[in-house]
Amino acid sequence: MSRTYLSIYLQDHLAGATAGVNLARRASRHNEGTPTGRRLEQIANEIEADRDTLVGFMSELGVPSSWSKIATAWMAERLSRLKPNGRGHGDTVLLRMHELEALSLGIAGKQSLWEGLRMAPQSAAIANLDLDALHERARSQRERVEMERIALARVALSLSRDTPHHRLDEARSAPAGD
Repeated sequence: MSRTYLSIYLQDHLAGATAGVNLARRASRHNEGTPTGRRLEQIANEIEADRDTLVGFMSELGVPSSWSKIATAWMAERLSRLKPNGRGHGDTVLLRMHELEALSLGIAGKQSLWEGLRMAPQSAAIANLDLDALHERARSQRERVEMERIALARVALSLSRDTPHHRLDEARSAPAGD
């Protein structure tokens, strides 16, 4: 991977990681006070630590952050909140399911980053990364998010648009393999 391509690749992933941290924090908040919320908060903390690792790695390589890419990713994550959710406002079980789907896809992208860096010319900076551990953590994050997503999907896809709010509250606290 050329130095130019490596820089672009890392900047793209940093932008995605920024959006991922925001999405993970939002998903955690939307499930606050539940076992799912606590699990998602832990995953959000890990995703933020992974982003910090990427920032440190880029700094060590002398790769500048692309603030325009970061701002674009930040804005895209914010705009994704405007998606109609069937009720016109507020939180829905379907919205939370979509968040977890997007989070799972983002984590898959992060797994690809760690795999891709194995193809880069070896350097001291790359040698300082434990790519195996980073990849394994991403795999674990995705597995845990998928467990939550599947549990939520079971409930969400069995609800109708006219389901009483108490059923939506049940969906909020749907267990994911406790």
